[in-house]
Amino acid sequence: MAKRPVGGKAEGRSGQVEKAVSAGGVVFRRGDRGLEVIICGRDSDGVWGLPKGTPNDGESTEETALREVSEETGLRVRILKKVGVVEYWFARGGNRYHKWVHHFLMEPTGGDPSMHDHEYDRVEWRPIEDAMKTLTFKNEIQMVAKAREMVESVGRNDA
Repeated sequence: MAKRPVGGKAEGRSGQVEKAVSAGGVVFRRGDRGLEVIICGRDSDGVWGLPKGTPNDGESTEETALREVSEETGLRVRILKKVGVVEYWFARGGNRYHKWVHHFLMEPTGGDPSMHDHEYDRVEWRPIEDAMKTLTFKNEIQMVAKAREMVESVGRNDA
């Protein structure tokens, strides 16, 4: 899929539509509790999500995902594979938005969740089933499920 401009405008049936892109990751590890993923929570609105954010000028989706995940989780990570793209529409402040969110399968290479930035109040490793029950948005739950299949498939192929 071609890279979409951030904040670009396209003419829609009902007027202006803002195009938006963000990128992030499903960060996993094999822990004492089995397969775990990192999720981020805000106390103010109770939202739990995957780490992600918008690109800086000239940044690729991969660069954005690495930077945003590191900032929001306190972890250093590396990309293993693309999980998928979520596409959706939303309205805010009288504007309509068409958004694409690129998700990458990632593993930690260092860092510490206690070093996460201010965007989230809590950043936690959770067993994958618990994470999927905690995440707020269905499309992110689907990305975690797809990432789990990818990780488990690698495990089966290595055996």
